This record gives sequence, structure tokens and C-alpha cells, in this order.
Amino acid sequence: MATFTRTFPDGFIWGAATASYQIEGAHDEDGRSPSIWDTFSRTPGKVLGGDTGDVACDHYHRYAEDIALMSDLGLDAYRFSVAWPRVIPTGTGAVNRAGLDFYSRLVDGLLEHGIRPVVTLYHWDLPQSLDDRGGWLNRESARWFADYSAAVVGALGDRVSHWTTLNEPWCSSILSYAIGAHAPGHQDPLEAMVAAHHLMLAHGTAVPVIREHCPDAEVSITLNPSQVWGPEDGDERDADAVRRADNALNGLFFGPIFHGAYPDGFLDDTARLTDHAFIRNGDLSTMSAPLDNLGVNNYFPTRVRAARNGEESTNRMPGCSSVVETDPRPPLTDMGWEMSPESHRLILERSARESGLPIYITENGSAWPDTVSEDGEVHDPERVSYLHGHLEAVADAIENGVDIRGYFAWSLLDNFEWAYGYEKRFGIVHVDYDTLERTVKDSGREYARIIAEHHSR
Repeated sequence: MATFTRTFPDGFIWGAATASYQIEGAHDEDGRSPSIWDTFSRTPGKVLGGDTGDVACDHYHRYAEDIALMSDLGLDAYRFSVAWPRVIPTGTGAVNRAGLDFYSRLVDGLLEHGIRPVVTLYHWDLPQSLDDRGGWLNRESARWFADYSAAVVGALGDRVSHWTTLNEPWCSSILSYAIGAHAPGHQDPLEAMVAAHHLMLAHGTAVPVIREHCPDAEVSITLNPSQVWGPEDGDERDADAVRRADNALNGLFFGPIFHGAYPDGFLDDTARLTDHAFIRNGDLSTMSAPLDNLGVNNYFPTRVRAARNGEESTNRMPGCSSVVETDPRPPLTDMGWEMSPESHRLILERSARESGLPIYITENGSAWPDTVSEDGEVHDPERVSYLHGHLEAVADAIENGVDIRGYFAWSLLDNFEWAYGYEKRFGIVHVDYDTLERTVKDSGREYARIIAEHHSR
């Protein structure tokens, strides 16, 4: 195995990330109500194998064990999300003290081990009660989210300073309302645009609320931008396909949040869907509330071309009915995702240009069909190679002038991988889903070695 030798700036933060529905389990304990993912996972045909997050990794009961694992790995920080239906089971109104107490115990345990808590307020598990009221299609969702944020930050803000409003709003809008692969599973490009707008409005509405309840807060949003490439021998039609796809994947969020405007051409491209009446005066100003840093989740690039000669595209991203997504180029991960450290570097550089902010890589990793070997270890050389290649790209981006402050491996644990159920494993720690035993993989040991070497310099 090749040795990774690149160096990173002093103060660089090394962490790992998880999400509440993917690891916590305890789906009906201590007052937690159903989320849209509880509903979605119980809908036949939506999740591979009919899997649910009812138990997941049982982190709700095993968090102390998991904190000890993080400490053994030498992590500086742990990025986790709070489950809205655990904190406010009815979505709005009364706060569930038992739910908040879990996160308070988690934060205290992390701090006792010298691990910085980095909290995401929304990682897709909207209370089902709010989806029954329209979910992110309801403009009131911005106020619902702000009130929920106030409850969480008010309870934890004396110990937590790193706050992220939303994780990957592209997934909770486009993937969830247009493509239908995630909860609530709709397939309407117009709904996706409305949901995206309201998610960004919720983000912007919550930013000053977070600052009010935690004056020393570092406030962020996490996006999942993707480098978009067209055919090497493409023509003007392919260039337009790249532009459309880039707007739907990246500009839709970069524009309103960092430039106070939707990206060039996007409103014209989607005019056949809507008159955009959901965009109201003052919305874009609210969405572009000043931030302290930007979280970037990135795994793979996107390749597209233009549909031709009456070809029918099945692309449901807004403004992309003439865009065809093309096959990724090998080598591929177990998810079928293209491994491209170059695209990782390019999207980090772009994210810095668009935002003008310091960058944290809040998720990056790869899935492989891991098994425990006869020696009791989990040997995952492909994940080690992926880690090395993408950390090389991070180091290159830093050398090119990007202010990158930290890297969070996805994921700390194998977990419920959304529509793939328990079929795909991203963890640097293996989880036996029958016994819930944790086993640090070779990639976890290599990550620990890189962290230790960084701290020894």
C-alpha cells in the first residue's frame, strides 16, 4: 500500500461524519415521532430489501462506545445531525426534553474526549407531521425550521459553536421532489424548484436565529456541488447541456445563497414549468445571509450531453429535459460512482470562488463490499486508495490557494444508506448489522495514522 505523505496547514481539522436517521435507531423511543424517512422506508419498493432505520447502528444507545472509537482514531471533530422529530415530535410547538437530552449527553461526551461537535440541524429527516402539512412545499417551512433551530441552538449553544443549517438541499429538493429517489418520493420538477426555494429560505431565516442564541457561532450550510463535464468532442448543444445541468446541480444553490440571484438562464430555462410566483420580494436577500464557512460534500463528477434527433431524455431536473446523463468512467466505487480526484479538486476551487468563504470538506468517502476476514479484520484497500487520492486533491487545492480548514470522512460507521438500505457500506468502521459489533477497517487505521502524523509535526 502506498504511503500518504502530503502535509496540511497547522490547525487543520480531521473528523468523521454521520447523520441521525442513518445511525441512531430508537425510532419510537423517548418521544420521537415518525419522520418522512420512516414513512418512505416502509413504503414497498422504495428502499432496497425493505430496510428501515428502526435500529440502524443503535447509536442512540451506543453513543458512548462510538465516542470512544472516535477518540481511538484521534478525531479532532465529529459532524452529526439532530433529528427534528426527536426534538419537536409534532414538528412545531412543544419541545421534547428527552430528545434534547440525548444530544446534550452526546455533546458532553465528545467534549470530555477533546472532540469538537459540529452540528447539522437538518439532514433530511423532516417530521412526518410537517410533511402532512405540505413539507418543504409549504412556505411556512422556513419559520418551522427557524423555530426548531432556536430550540436546538438554545439548548446546545453554550457548548457547540459550529452550526450547519442544512445538509445537501439538492438532495432534499431535486432528488426528493423531482427524481423521487428520496423521501417523500415525488416526481415533479416544479415541486422540486419550490422545495429548493423554501429550503434556502429556511436556511437564511435560521442564520440570524442561530447567531442570536449562540453569539460566537460559526454558521454554515453544506452543499453537494458536482463538477459537470460534457463530451470531449461536444458541440454547442452539449455545451448548453452542461450549462443546464450545472445550473440544476450547482448554480441553483450557489446563486441565491452567495450572489443573491438565481443563476443566468435558469429562470428562462424553467419558464415553461412555472411563472416563478413562489419567489417573493426579499426572499433572495434572506437566503444570502452572511456565513462564516461553507461545507462541501463531494464524491464524484457528473457527465452529460445533449439529447439528439428526437431522443427523449428522462432527466427530471428543472430545466434539463434536453439533457442526457452519460455513463461514468471507470474506476467506479460499489455505488457505481466515478472516482475522480481531479473533479474533487476542481469543485473545491469552484466552491471557494463562488462563496468567498473558508471551506470544510464535510463529507467524502466511498462504498465497497466490505467483509470481516478470517483474521477478524476488514481489509478495504480500495477505500484506502480513494482516501489517499482525494486527500491528494485537497492538498493540491490548498496549494492552489483555497482556504480549506478541515476534512470529514464519510462515514464514521457503516449505516443505513438511504434508498440502498444496508447494502452499501461507506464506513471506516465496519458494523455487523446482526450483532452491532464495530470493527475498525484498514481505512480507519490509515486515517488514524494520517491524523497522528499531522499532529506530530
